[in-house]
Amino acid sequence: MFEHRGVTAALHPTEPQADPRTEIDRLRERMRRMEDGLARPELDALPGLSQVIRLRVGGSYQVDSASLALALMAGPSRGGAWCAAVGLSDFGAEAAAELGVVLERTILVPEPGEAWLEATAALVDVASLVLVRPPARVPEAVAAKLSARLRKRSAVLVSIGPWPRAEASVSLAEPRWTGAGRGEGHLRSRRVVLEVRRGSAPPRRTALWFPEPDGSLAPASSRWSEGEAVPSRWSSRERVETREVG
Repeated sequence: MFEHRGVTAALHPTEPQADPRTEIDRLRERMRRMEDGLARPELDALPGLSQVIRLRVGGSYQVDSASLALALMAGPSRGGAWCAAVGLSDFGAEAAAELGVVLERTILVPEPGEAWLEATAALVDVASLVLVRPPARVPEAVAAKLSARLRKRSAVLVSIGPWPRAEASVSLAEPRWTGAGRGEGHLRSRRVVLEVRRGSAPPRRTALWFPEPDGSLAPASSRWSEGEAVPSRWSSRERVETREVG
């Protein structure tokens, strides 16, 4: 402290300046926690998926395959929601129907070309869930604008492939087919592990039959509950009855 001409002032050590990027990340995390604390409505989900992944309105999600995207679409569709698919020229109508997708309430834009983003934004206004396969990398600014639209319209976006700041990344691992025998049989069903990753948190995993012999999806075993680790190796009996293909 010093005094000069009747003015007293205190000297403080210079405080280190915080990294602006770190502060922005902290603010984003606080906003995310605040949003998570709000009771955002969820779309219907298939029984095999509801224990590990629920789609919250206003959110965007990324998946690693079209079959998984159709499974996420099937829950809301069976529940009465309108759904849409953009950029899926190979949309499997029969497979979608077997999962539970109601084709009469499904809007298809198979080849939007360069207008895929405009088509996606327009469909967010009329559909509860929009499935999209981006033809190229999506800039964060574009994803942010579309996220605001999703929140405003109470819709959900599912991307086949990477999507900036997706709420969760959903993928399939450890596929095992049954019915192949020693090569003389016919493939009947596939057992997989569904993995859901949210940020840096450990993935949540559950075992599924996807597809079952009738093309549907169901939990593989009641031995594994929500959040438990799924064994990567099966018993010797299971290994005899199944065979990995492809």
